[in-house]
Amino acid sequence: MTTIDDGRLAELLGRFVNDLGATVSAGNVLIGDELGLYRALAEAGPLTAAELAERTGTSERYVREWLPGQAAGHYITHDAAGGRYGLTPEQALAFADPDGLCLPGAFQLALSSMAAEPKIVEAFRTGRGVAWGEHHPGVFTGCERFFSPGYTANLLSSWIPAVDGLPARLSDGIAVADVGCGLGASTRILAGAFPASSVRGFDPHVESVELARKAAAEAGLDGRCDFAAARAQDFPGTGYGLVATFDCLHDMGDPLAAARHIRSALSDDGVWLIVEPFAGDSPADNLTPVGRVYYSFSTFLCVPHAASEGADDALGNQAGEAGIRPVVQAAGFRTFHRIAETPFNLVYEARP
Repeated sequence: MTTIDDGRLAELLGRFVNDLGATVSAGNVLIGDELGLYRALAEAGPLTAAELAERTGTSERYVREWLPGQAAGHYITHDAAGGRYGLTPEQALAFADPDGLCLPGAFQLALSSMAAEPKIVEAFRTGRGVAWGEHHPGVFTGCERFFSPGYTANLLSSWIPAVDGLPARLSDGIAVADVGCGLGASTRILAGAFPASSVRGFDPHVESVELARKAAAEAGLDGRCDFAAARAQDFPGTGYGLVATFDCLHDMGDPLAAARHIRSALSDDGVWLIVEPFAGDSPADNLTPVGRVYYSFSTFLCVPHAASEGADDALGNQAGEAGIRPVVQAAGFRTFHRIAETPFNLVYEARP
């Protein structure tokens, strides 16, 4: 007869309650983001439920339920004596600042990906893929919001400078290809910082390319960068001084073919900048909070898309250096080095 350890069971149930609360509150985060509740608290708080509802044009009764749930999750603050709710500077940066950490974007990506759950269940049964374009539209915009704060914080300040000679070459002007650019956050950063360089974004998802063009125009960069629908295996152009792939190599059905094409598209002195999700080299290395997030996203998004492109054994977004290095070396690159890392990304350079 199996003996239940009451302490271990209590620990498990504690994790379950935290996870269930986080899961259910995700929708409330998106509500707060869409209705401007966080922004109002950041601008005018602390506020009572009635004051917040009046300021945002929402129902006081719904707001009165939303506020304590957010406070229980420590996403906002609560003054019990005054019945008011507010945001610390850190909470405002995370939830209310459009140029901040944009944590609601991560919840948007997560919840939107869940809409494909019936398709993913069927994929588990059949091994078939689910292409990126088959997902809820919130996946595309949520992915942009999830990744762009990291690119804003690191691309110009540490990743580009980590490649020897690259800042000066970009300033002087080289051809740049941002492959798998999605909605173009990384493309816009490069084009805005290095006006002498020609920056092109490529992505196979036509709808994402259209959104990227719109975002570039709104940012006043439509004359500084352009976008086209193309796969990593056959995007046009040669003589690129820089080809970059941001958080997308692991999504590809044939990453080796992509790597070979990137090598052929680079100039002799060009460099491939590879940014991938942070991961160790084995599942045991990745049994962490970040690994849990990435494995879960990979199950719904990355592996299904790679399978849709014909991958027999998709890399998955927790491939780590041990998974990426063989692809780069098999494509014939002369060098491959890890040059930077953050809690969420590993960054490599490869030279032909």
